[in-house]
Amino acid sequence: MRIERLREADWAAVAAILAEGIATRNATFEVVTPTWEEWDHAHLDAHRLVALEPGGDIVGWAALSPYSRRAAYAGVAEVSVYVADRARGRGVGRALLEALVESARGGGLWTLQAGIFPENEASLALHRSAGFRKVGLRERIGRLDGTWRDVVLLERRL
Repeated sequence: MRIERLREADWAAVAAILAEGIATRNATFEVVTPTWEEWDHAHLDAHRLVALEPGGDIVGWAALSPYSRRAAYAGVAEVSVYVADRARGRGVGRALLEALVESARGGGLWTLQAGIFPENEASLALHRSAGFRKVGLRERIGRLDGTWRDVVLLERRL
């Protein structure tokens, strides 16, 4: 497996992996896969990665979104890591998250945060193993399919 920069040409594979996450109802509040333009606008250009199998198939992606557009928070970003169903449990998420942390550090960011549904135990374990710590539980922070959901807030200081 190798990690490379995510490009617009990768969007079909990235969107398919995102759609798998949306379908679980435990990865995101989103219910529709965004267009490339929507996704591109929401994520930091310098911090977008894909994981590729030896044959070149994309099996995961990771990216950072700005926490806020206010200057005081310029070094704070939110983490997204998604792994294709067929590649889970093979270290893809760990490789992507480690590379994303290094990208953030190299880019001068100082804090990464992740908001994860409590039911998404695999993602919680991944982030904890990568040095993220729980800073709180945001109870009933949003609705998904008409149901209020909690989100565990984790962060890693760089």
